[in-house]
Amino acid sequence: MTQVKAFYDNETATLTYVVFDARTRDAIVIDPVLDYDPAASKTSTQSLDALESFLRSESLKLHLSLETHAHADHLSGAQELKKRFPETVIAIGRRIVEVQDVFKKVYNLPETFLPNGSQFDRLLEDGERLEAGSLRVEVLFTPGHTPACASYLVGDAVFTGDALFMPDTGTGRCDFPKGDSGALYDSIQNRLYTLPDSTRVFVGHDYRANGTREARWESTIGEEKRKNIQLKAETSRQDYRSQRDARDATLSAPRLLLPSLQVNIDAGHLPEPEDNGTSYLKIPIRMGAPRKKA
Repeated sequence: MTQVKAFYDNETATLTYVVFDARTRDAIVIDPVLDYDPAASKTSTQSLDALESFLRSESLKLHLSLETHAHADHLSGAQELKKRFPETVIAIGRRIVEVQDVFKKVYNLPETFLPNGSQFDRLLEDGERLEAGSLRVEVLFTPGHTPACASYLVGDAVFTGDALFMPDTGTGRCDFPKGDSGALYDSIQNRLYTLPDSTRVFVGHDYRANGTREARWESTIGEEKRKNIQLKAETSRQDYRSQRDARDATLSAPRLLLPSLQVNIDAGHLPEPEDNGTSYLKIPIRMGAPRKKA
C-alpha cells in the first residue's frame, strides 16, 4: 500500500502530502504551502519546516514536487522546498499555460513573463506516467475548478486537489476564470469515479464541514460515489451544474486569491526584489460604481 503522510494547514485548510515507499525511501510531495500573512505581507516557513523535518527524519529521497493546479488560496512552497532539496523536479499539468495567459492580463505582467509553462521544471500530459524512484505516478487531467487541474494516481491512492472533497463537503467551486461545472462533472464521473471503489481519495482541502468536525482528508472512491453531497454516482449532469453554479454565485473570493495566483502561475517564485531589495506583489484595483449624489 502506498504510504501517505498528510500535513494540514489550519490557516488555509490546505493539505500537503508526502507520498513514499517505505522500503526504498523514494518520495514525492504534493501541493507544498508557503505560509503568508496578508496583514503584514510576510511569508514564513512553518509548514515547510514541518515537511522538511519529516522528510529528513524518515531519510526520504524527494524526487518530485507536484502541483494539482495554480492555487487561489495559498502560496506554493515549491521553490523554497527545492532550495532545501535541490534535486526536486517541480511539475504541473500542461494546461497551466491557459491559466497563465488569463492572469498575465489580470496582473498586467511584463513581456518577460511568458505564458508557456517554462517557469516549471516539467509540464505533464494527460495520462502520462511518471517514475519517482520506485514510485509510479499516473497523471489524470480533471479540469473544471480550473482548466489546469490534475489529479495524481499513485498505487491505490488518488490525490484530487480541488476537484473532489470529502463526501460531506462535495466538490470544488467552478467560478474562477475558465472554470466550468460541466467539465468538473465530466472529470469526476468519467475519470475519478471510474477508478476502483477501493481507491483511497486524498483531498486538497478540508473545511471541516463549516467547522462542525475535526479535519479529515481521506475517503474512498466508493464512499464518494455513494455519499458525496453534491455529486453521487447517479447525479445527473444538469442537476449537478444547477446546484454547483447556484452555490458558486453565493461564494466570496478566497482571502489570498490575489497574492496567491501571481506567485503560483510563476511556479511559486516570489517577485524579483526591486532596487531597494524588497519584493512587491501587484494587487489590481477594481473601481466600483460612483456614489450617487444626494
